[in-house]
Amino acid sequence: MRLFPCAIAASLLATLAAATEDDFNIWLGQFVTINASDAIFVRVEAQERFTNDAGRLGQLLLRSLVAYRVDRDANIGAGYAFILTDPVGPGALNEHRFYQELNIRLIGTQDGVTLDSRTRLEQRMFEERGGTAWRLRQFVQLRAPISAALKLVSYSEPFIELDQTGVQRGGLSLWRNFVGVSIPLARRVELVPGYLNQHVVRAGPDRTDHTANVNLFMTF
Repeated sequence: MRLFPCAIAASLLATLAAATEDDFNIWLGQFVTINASDAIFVRVEAQERFTNDAGRLGQLLLRSLVAYRVDRDANIGAGYAFILTDPVGPGALNEHRFYQELNIRLIGTQDGVTLDSRTRLEQRMFEERGGTAWRLRQFVQLRAPISAALKLVSYSEPFIELDQTGVQRGGLSLWRNFVGVSIPLARRVELVPGYLNQHVVRAGPDRTDHTANVNLFMTF
């Protein structure tokens, strides 16, 4: 278990060494989970990503999910996301994304340490481009208590493009690594600020995004 943060740190160092371009970002996220029943829940979220040294809104993401709890440690779901990407230079892209995901708790200890896995398959369609781009994301997250109230949060997530289209080249395209802390604000409300390192694999020089990431999670 203790090796997981070390593995993330090693990955961060590797991505920093490989990248030749850097950008500072600020990403904000709001996540709301609504329990419709013991077995069914709905999640809605919004994410605002300020890029180019955090000087402009480079991406807006709106996402929804309906999921079914198979048991206490596993759930499956499907959802839809709309993503507006507005980089400097190229024209903006309007993306409609359908996705399916499987969430499994790999480890859960009595002292509050958890290790969770999320496997997500995405079908990405763009108004400005033809075809459907398929992408696989494998997310692994560790949470561990560091005080009576606070928890360490650390995750790693590679993005693998499964085909080649007008918007993706195939293979590894992104790798995100995060370390932060969970701060409880109220019952079932937590704030998770931290540092996110995103390595972007490109045809030209790769890019590393150094991101101040602040997420708010609420459950009802």
